[in-house]
Amino acid sequence: EARRFPVKETALWGARPLTPTAIAKRHAEDHLRYYERYRGLAFTSLVLGTVYGPHQDPLAGGVVGAMTARLLLGEPAIVTGDGNQTRDFVFVDDAVHAFSLAADRGEGRTLNIGTGVESSVNGVLRMLCGITQFSEPPQTGPLPTGEVRRSVLDNEAAERELGWKPWTHLEDGLRETVAYLRSTLPG
Repeated sequence: EARRFPVKETALWGARPLTPTAIAKRHAEDHLRYYERYRGLAFTSLVLGTVYGPHQDPLAGGVVGAMTARLLLGEPAIVTGDGNQTRDFVFVDDAVHAFSLAADRGEGRTLNIGTGVESSVNGVLRMLCGITQFSEPPQTGPLPTGEVRRSVLDNEAAERELGWKPWTHLEDGLRETVAYLRSTLPG
């Protein structure tokens, strides 16, 4: 886990990945660097915060989609651990914009795509409960092994190199997500 927050891209360079997802991401970036060095492939790698938004599959494991779906179905959200773990929640439209800006770049750089704002799972759940008008307390479950306690990304390099900044405030993005899931879930 990082020691300084928000986390800069350079903080990840010597870090040992601890989860299967982190290992796969590191492996993919190592492949990109190989092809850059030996085949001349120009690339830009984007490290994404916790992306959420409309069209998110609530069964695919994303915390915002999963909690929203349960609330809209009249069921309490499930919070793992104490819910005080934090994430850098970035709205899907903002992430897509970053990809569109990075698509024609190829400096072999890794750039963070996040808001630079650290938000707790409990805080997001409170916002979702306010939006959905759901008032029951959440169910709790164990914190998954290897779960990162804090995550917030420094996005200064993306702003400087791509001209990218997130424009969607968390509560606005949550409202759009709730509206979409409300229109697609049964009931």
